Amino acid sequence: MNTTACCLILIALVDSATAASAPLISLTQSPLVMRLSKDEFRIAFGINGERCSAKGCHGSIRYRVQWKTDDGVTRSEVKRVDYTVLAHTARSIVVDRQHFDTAEAQHTTEIVAVNVDLITCHDGAAARPP
Repeated sequence: MNTTACCLILIALVDSATAASAPLISLTQSPLVMRLSKDEFRIAFGINGERCSAKGCHGSIRYRVQWKTDDGVTRSEVKRVDYTVLAHTARSIVVDRQHFDTAEAQHTTEIVAVNVDLITCHDGAAARPP
C-alpha cells in the first residue's frame, strides 16, 4: 500500500471517530428561569436534537442551581430532569418545576445561576408507561 492510500485511510478513521464522539444533542441556549411565586420556579431547557431526529432520543440533564434567600442564605443544589426528542423532530423542550427556600415560602428566593453539569443521550424516543 502506498503512502497516499495509508494517509487517506487514517484521515477517514479520524473523521469517523470524531463524528462518533460528538454528542447527539445540545442545548439551544442557556436554561430559561421563570418565577411563579416567591420561591417557586420553572427552569426550561431547549434541546437541539437534529443529529438524533431519525430515530429520536432520550436522556437526562443534570444541572446545578445556585440560589439565595432575601435574608442572605445561599445554597447550591444538583437537580435532574428527563427529556425526550421524538423521531423526525429537530427540537424539543423540557421544563422542570422547583421550589427553593429554607422555610416553606417564608422568603423571596433569587436564582443566582443555573449550570448544566451533564447531558446523557440514548438512541430512540423513550417508551412512556400507560
